[in-house]
Amino acid sequence: MDIPRIFNVTESAHRIHNPITPDKLATLGAALRMEPGTRVLDLGSGSGEMLCSWVRDHGIIGTGIDMSQLFTEQAKQRALELGVADQVTFIHGDAAGYVSDEKVGVAACVGATWIGGGVAGTIELLKRSLSTGGIILIGEPFWRQLPPTEAVAKGCLAHAISDFLTLPELIASFDKLGYDLVEMVLADQHGWDRYEAAKWLTMRRWLEANPDDEFAQEVRAQLTSEPERYATYTREYLGWGVFALMPR
Repeated sequence: MDIPRIFNVTESAHRIHNPITPDKLATLGAALRMEPGTRVLDLGSGSGEMLCSWVRDHGIIGTGIDMSQLFTEQAKQRALELGVADQVTFIHGDAAGYVSDEKVGVAACVGATWIGGGVAGTIELLKRSLSTGGIILIGEPFWRQLPPTEAVAKGCLAHAISDFLTLPELIASFDKLGYDLVEMVLADQHGWDRYEAAKWLTMRRWLEANPDDEFAQEVRAQLTSEPERYATYTREYLGWGVFALMPR
C-alpha cells in the first residue's frame, strides 16, 4: 500500500504536505484551545508535523494514519527528533473508513478529503471518532477567484470548475451539513510558494542522483512544466484552508 510514486519523490523533503506554513500550523493549534491530554486523530497525516508539533506545544496525544510508507517513517522520525514519540502513534495504512477505538477531542483530515468521497463524506467519517463537544478539522481547496473557463480549472489540476467552491460557498456548505464553523486558518500565496516551489529543487536533486531510473522521464517532464503551470493557474486561482467545525 502506497501513494503514487511521483508524490513520494516530489514531496520527500516536505514536512507539511499542503500550503499551510509552520507559523500558520502553530496558529491553528493555538486557536483550537486544546487542553493537555486531548486526543487528536489525523487521517492522512503525511510526515506528521501537525501532530508532532502539537504534542510538543500543547501536550496532546496523537494518532496519525497515512498511505505513504515514506511519509509514515518520516513522521516517526520527526516524533523522535521532537522528543514526543511516547505521545504520538503513526500507522502506515489506508485512512479511508478508519474509526478510532477511543473517542477523540479533535478529528482531522487536512487535505485528503478523497478518503470520504469529498468534504461531506469525510466529515461524516470523522464524526464517528469524535467525542461530545469535539472539533472536526477539514483542510480543503477553494476558488480564490472563479476560473473563467474549464481549461483554467484544469490548469489548477482540477477536473472541472465544479470540483471546488468559492470560500463563501464552502463556508455555507458546512452550515447546510449541520455544523458550526468555529475557526479557520487560510493559506496564502506565500504558503503556496513554499509548498509548490520546494518540490522543484527536490525533483532536480532527485534527477541528479537518479539519472538512469525508469521514473526519471516523468520527473523531468514535471520539473519542466510545473513552475509555469503553477504560476499561471494555481497561484492565482486556488485558495486553501483548514476549517474547524462542531456539530450542532
